Amino acid sequence: MGFSSIYAVSGSDIVYETFDGDAVVLDLASGRYFGFSDSGSCVWEALIAHVSPASLVGRDCGSGVIAADDLDAFIARLGEYGLLSPAAEVAPTALSPELAARLAAARDGLKIDMHDELADLVMVDPIHDVDEPAGWPAVRQ
Repeated sequence: MGFSSIYAVSGSDIVYETFDGDAVVLDLASGRYFGFSDSGSCVWEALIAHVSPASLVGRDCGSGVIAADDLDAFIARLGEYGLLSPAAEVAPTALSPELAARLAAARDGLKIDMHDELADLVMVDPIHDVDEPAGWPAVRQ
């Protein structure tokens, strides 16, 4: 991946929400969901808001600063999981003061956890995948 790109969510199958500062990301295509450390949630929010990764390096993050190697590894994992990809022709934005303050108050280093124990349930969509003769829920093929 790298610091020269601006990033965006990889596609419409990637949905996310932030609850009390904690980002949760769901890949509807695979049924996997992802949780982040507090600093990881902040960096995720910054990256999908088109903040340049280079502008995040050296920022206060809890008891230290964001190291280039740590940020590069975090972005690479987001790419490997199919959550983030380079955005074409998007202008970078500045980190919001609110997000900068949350990042400075973060306690944990950059971390992402992938969970797939609910994948089978996520793949069943009882609201949209209704097959009249078979009933529902219908499992996506």
